[in-house]
Amino acid sequence: MQKPPPRLFDRRLLRRRLSRALDKRAPDFLIARAADDLEDRLSAIKRPFPRALDLGTPTPHFARALTTPKRPAPMRAALALGPEEQGLRLVVDEEALPFAAASLDLVVSGLALQWVDDLPGAFAQIRRALAPDGLFLACMIGGVSLFELRQALIEAESEISGGASQRVSPFVDMRDLGSLLQRAGFALPVTDVDSFTLRYDSMLALCAELHLMGAGNVLRARRPLPRRALLRAAEIYAQKFSDPDGRVRATIEIVWLSGWAPHESQQKPLKPGSAEMRLEDAVKAAREGK
Repeated sequence: MQKPPPRLFDRRLLRRRLSRALDKRAPDFLIARAADDLEDRLSAIKRPFPRALDLGTPTPHFARALTTPKRPAPMRAALALGPEEQGLRLVVDEEALPFAAASLDLVVSGLALQWVDDLPGAFAQIRRALAPDGLFLACMIGGVSLFELRQALIEAESEISGGASQRVSPFVDMRDLGSLLQRAGFALPVTDVDSFTLRYDSMLALCAELHLMGAGNVLRARRPLPRRALLRAAEIYAQKFSDPDGRVRATIEIVWLSGWAPHESQQKPLKPGSAEMRLEDAVKAAREGK
């Protein structure tokens, strides 16, 4: 029997923190940026997607981006949902989806799946819920994100305590996502990344904003960080990752992924050995202008 995936995240704590962030109207600039990107990506696809689901996105930004005169508002399903939202909504765990097979035409997800323990299993459930030629389009926080914070905390805790524990969530590497989509049965998988830098007055200001957003440490193996180590980490952060004006940098990577439920109308790769010309001959012909 296949072993279940390790349970890295405290999902109950995550739900409480996301609910509190929604109640307090926490900063939403990251999800707003992603929603603008989602709108651009969908504008190139001339499909109505009548049965659409916004899965896991903690705010209504993605649902608003999906709603057009030709596309009705999607159903919303997430671990935590804001109290002011209207329409069909479900509180669900992304690892245990309640949707029937082939019941959806489009599934989108914004900055939520990075906290899923069983990502291959979640992808497989999404694939099952999509009708043939249905689209899955999502974004997640990627592996390079907050590497400055991770490094400063590890160095400070090792220096003061003689060892360090993980304090920033592990994020998925973009290079792994394509194979995970294929493994789940998606056709035509595509991944790309939006990488950018934020700036803060200090590491402590960055940490305060992460907590406001409900994006603090939710690892099951978390333990309190001594104040002395926290202050030392802020010093290391400022020494290694500050600009001439004294403000510090924080790298964010938003990884985008998409895949289609297989359908006979989709483009398929040629069978090995079916090419009518060798690659070497094609390159030579192109150079000679033939």
